Amino acid sequence: MRTLSLGIAALLAGTTAMAQDVAQADNEWFTAGQERVQAELAKTQNTNTARNVILMISDGNGVGSNYVTRLFMGQQAGGLGDDHVIHFENYPNLALVKTYNVNSQTPDSAGTGTAMMAGVKTNIGVVGVNSNVVRGDCSTLPGNTVTAISEIADGMGKSVGAISTARITHATPASMYAKTVDRNFEDSVPEGCTEQTDIASQLLEAMTGGLIDIAMGGGRRHFVPEGVEVEEGTGGRRADGRNLIEEAQEAGAYYAWNMETFAAAPLDGETPILGLFESSHMQYEADREDEPSLAEMTAAAIEHLSQNENGFVLMVEAGRVDHANHATNAARMVRDGAAFAEAVAMADEMTDDEETLIVVTADHEHAIAMNGYCARGSPVLGLCMQADNAGIEHTGEPILANDGKPYTVIGYLNGASSVLIEQPGGEYFGARPDVTNEEAQDIDYVQQALVPLSSETHSGEDVAVYAKGPFSHLYDGTIEQNVIFHVMHHAMTAE
Repeated sequence: MRTLSLGIAALLAGTTAMAQDVAQADNEWFTAGQERVQAELAKTQNTNTARNVILMISDGNGVGSNYVTRLFMGQQAGGLGDDHVIHFENYPNLALVKTYNVNSQTPDSAGTGTAMMAGVKTNIGVVGVNSNVVRGDCSTLPGNTVTAISEIADGMGKSVGAISTARITHATPASMYAKTVDRNFEDSVPEGCTEQTDIASQLLEAMTGGLIDIAMGGGRRHFVPEGVEVEEGTGGRRADGRNLIEEAQEAGAYYAWNMETFAAAPLDGETPILGLFESSHMQYEADREDEPSLAEMTAAAIEHLSQNENGFVLMVEAGRVDHANHATNAARMVRDGAAFAEAVAMADEMTDDEETLIVVTADHEHAIAMNGYCARGSPVLGLCMQADNAGIEHTGEPILANDGKPYTVIGYLNGASSVLIEQPGGEYFGARPDVTNEEAQDIDYVQQALVPLSSETHSGEDVAVYAKGPFSHLYDGTIEQNVIFHVMHHAMTAE
């Protein structure tokens, strides 16, 4: 038995020459596996000090959502999808990340954003504070704020940027500059709350105070007074009468609100830049008009911040991946996921691995699921197809469930598109509606869900982190989400 074990160990640890002795040595999967092992053996560790750090977050893009996007991108490129490799999936280092908040098994983007930006886990719904804070209670704020990586970078003389396709006052980007007992205090705080200001005001203060050099996203309504209309007919929500856009401009900031003004932005490294391209969130990539893509905003931010010889820290968020999942609208989710991949590739192209740590991750996953035994090539946004036992690609015939109807490749465990419909009296009954392959692939199609809720929810499962650049090898194994910050901090400060 011992002799047999030693023989197996020798085979597994053997060289390519030894591998030629096995029957499957010429099989393409076998040779690809050998090549992967050799690539792993050739890896070296980069222990340079990181001049730049770029944290790229695809909101809601857990392992499942990322897999769906991979299939979509691969099929759009003419392949079967499964074997496609998204740009950042080639990064040499990765880990699984535990996303729970201190008081919630399933997290929200406020608690997760704070974990990544400040290195501590905290409660659901609060930003830039520790878990001693009671959500909504301003009196618990003093003494419980935390220092964000943006503040550390600023203290080192680095430039700082935050961009998002969500509102720039939303939970994830707010984690770069705000301290608030409630993520929803975007343009106001409750009466009697003297311990903090609203999130939009905190962004203005961060920009005029030199902490944030460039901020772009949506959320224009939170910067404008009630009863005042600005670009694109945006009506403001501020009850205090302040116009923070005008205040920013008076303080020397450049303001962009559409493609023309975005293209004219002075990317000189000196002028603070505020981009607010929608009243609320920016448009989905599938619907985008007259506003920059995430990749274009990423490129502008890097050009602007790179003027600083001390380097920069930049946070990039694909916020609308999350929103499409909440709507159980996978067609828009994958397109925003693909736009995020383009932004990562852009950041990679514009920076040097020797001095730039790029960290690609998600804040949490969603209640998304992959249905059935779908054959390869089943359209990821369409129906689950039967396998061809004599070939590789599906037969073109959908698999039928026990109710005699086909089902889509993607489903959700809960959401507004539940197959259960509320009846008079409050009880829920229902049957799955029929759907064709063509209908399922429409941009507006919402996948069938089970539990009836007004909006699909996050889930608590792990997400991935992919990294390259200085000290990226420290992302390894299964880690707590706050460790993402600590690796970035170490890379910035290592000597």
